[in-house]
Amino acid sequence: MKNPPVMDTATRRWRAALFLFMLAIGVSMASWVARTPAVRDALEVSTGSMGLVLFGLSVGSMAGVLVSGGLVRRRGGRPVIALGAGLLVAGLAVIAGGAALEVSAGVFGGLALFGAGMGLAEVAFNIEGAAVERTLGRPVLPVLHGCFSLGTVVGALAGMGLTAVRFPVGWHLAAVAVAVAAAGVWTVWAVPAGTGRAEADADAQDPCSGSCSETGDGQRTGRERTGGVRGQLAVWRDRRLVLIGLIVLAMAFAEGSANDWLPLLMVDGHGTSATAGSLTFMLFAVAMTTGRFAGGPLLTRYGPAAVVRASALVAAVGVALVTFSSSALLAGAAVVLWGLGASLGFPVTISAAGERARPEDASARVAAVSTAGYAAFLVGPPSLGFLADHVGLRNAMVVVLVLLGGAALITRALRSPVPDREGPGPGVAASREGRPRTGADQPDLV
Repeated sequence: MKNPPVMDTATRRWRAALFLFMLAIGVSMASWVARTPAVRDALEVSTGSMGLVLFGLSVGSMAGVLVSGGLVRRRGGRPVIALGAGLLVAGLAVIAGGAALEVSAGVFGGLALFGAGMGLAEVAFNIEGAAVERTLGRPVLPVLHGCFSLGTVVGALAGMGLTAVRFPVGWHLAAVAVAVAAAGVWTVWAVPAGTGRAEADADAQDPCSGSCSETGDGQRTGRERTGGVRGQLAVWRDRRLVLIGLIVLAMAFAEGSANDWLPLLMVDGHGTSATAGSLTFMLFAVAMTTGRFAGGPLLTRYGPAAVVRASALVAAVGVALVTFSSSALLAGAAVVLWGLGASLGFPVTISAAGERARPEDASARVAAVSTAGYAAFLVGPPSLGFLADHVGLRNAMVVVLVLLGGAALITRALRSPVPDREGPGPGVAASREGRPRTGADQPDLV
């Protein structure tokens, strides 16, 4: 097997920019999550009402997610990331003001702006990350998402400390907004122009130009393959992609449920202090980070299907212990299993979606699966708040258990397709059985 390409300065800067801003997004998300108990107390709302406030994040995020892929195809990734960064900063500022003034509508509106920025930026980042993988010939997305998780650790640590000293939430989030703005400026400068747009333009130059028919393998050719809403819906005709979408939906739901509810789950469900709730979330974030940075050797040796299957089961054990254990200490320790199990689901499924696809198809497939994942990550968990009003927050987590069990049953879809004449996907020397070869010929993950 050929050695992977050596990075030039521009590519190294491109990859570093993606890593930096994903770190910043993680810091901002964890900063909000760690302070949710304080915000809930300041607003004096019930758990169900807090779920309604959190729905602002879901509304904004889904709006951003749904339009991001199309914007990238028309404008390229860089302007979409710039717009997303601007909305993130504006949203954090509005949340800070709403929390300081104790106005629920202000926090809702700020979360909507913040969510829109996150949805726009993160789908564009997945498309950019997949493009870097194709350039380098080795995986990038697990480490990219690991940077997000590392950011959540930093944000959780800061949130825990500031919660302990009763630092005002508004000033905390305003400081985070300044840091995100600085990271966004450098990232937009470093990311090359036209990544997703170049792929769409190449497709537009296809001689079929939107009038081609379906081929024998069920794939569409011409503009219909990636262009417009119909093109985006057409990628879901691939049965394997549908199963990958279901897996990412379940794994992202498990991750998002912890991000939205874990501090309150420990405070309200297990009677811990707000500081202990923030500490528990930090443990989850550390476990997520560890799994994403250290998961490469497992993927190399056992393949994505086996790793994600085991991950789903490990996460299910962690969620079950948090839900059903009567010991707050055991529940707090179990979040490590929850975090380790949920860590690789999202990036591995995103990589699988674009694997061995033509360059002009890859962005559409990655955007489609990213949309499914972020839908679960952002829309699903807030709905648990409404369910929790009837059955309690701990019992509502049974939904997460069911989804994880279902994901474990269909991970076969993550096996690599049989290699075609264009060669294997990024960083994977696939065997005919669809499992990566092991040994010295496997490139490094970072």
